[in-house]
Amino acid sequence: MPDVGDTISVVNARWSFGGSVPQTFDQHVGRSVPQYQQGHEIVVALSDFFLRQSSTVYELGCSTGELTRKLAEANTDRDVHIVGIEIESAMVEAAKEKTSNYPKVEIREADILQTEFDSADLIIAYYTIQFVRPAVRQLLFDKIYNSLSWGGGFLLFEKVRAPDARFQDMMSSLYIDFKLQQGFTEQEIVNKSRSLKGVLEPFSTQGNIDLMKRAGFVDIMTVFKHLCFEGFLAIK
Repeated sequence: MPDVGDTISVVNARWSFGGSVPQTFDQHVGRSVPQYQQGHEIVVALSDFFLRQSSTVYELGCSTGELTRKLAEANTDRDVHIVGIEIESAMVEAAKEKTSNYPKVEIREADILQTEFDSADLIIAYYTIQFVRPAVRQLLFDKIYNSLSWGGGFLLFEKVRAPDARFQDMMSSLYIDFKLQQGFTEQEIVNKSRSLKGVLEPFSTQGNIDLMKRAGFVDIMTVFKHLCFEGFLAIK
């Protein structure tokens, strides 16, 4: 099968986070997404404004549990219930192992579209919703809004499309340059792009804002932006 780097093999239009992907995922995504770790730091820092004693925070699509672990580490002095939800069994096992020393962390193997959330003060979707089918994406945003307590926060990090074709060409070109600088070969970049067809479906900045507004959010701002990657904070 075609290789996309970091010993990860793929199939055309069939990208998967299962199988052996969790073994090298943190390394791979760190090379693939600009300022991936810095985004984690932003999320953890912003969590201080929303989490207090007895708070619940959800991370939707927690993958290997790296961000979940960082949230737990930052809240060892508070009784905060941290719930990581992940659909891929191999990722769940990796996340459970990574957070095993944090009793306040719960890792659930579940589909975020089928999961009912308890009332939460913070919900995080870190490069997750871009993999949710557009046809049902609004339903997830609605559920997130309804599950937040008043004044609760929603942190959404996504790859975003540019507002028109000219800007999209620029962003795509610069992103390819970034991946080449990270050591990916041209063939690995092509293989990754082909594997994500119909799997990764990013919306534009405005498209994501529209989803949040339709769900009920009024107060929304960008907290991170690098090329075609953006982080939003929405407050209920």
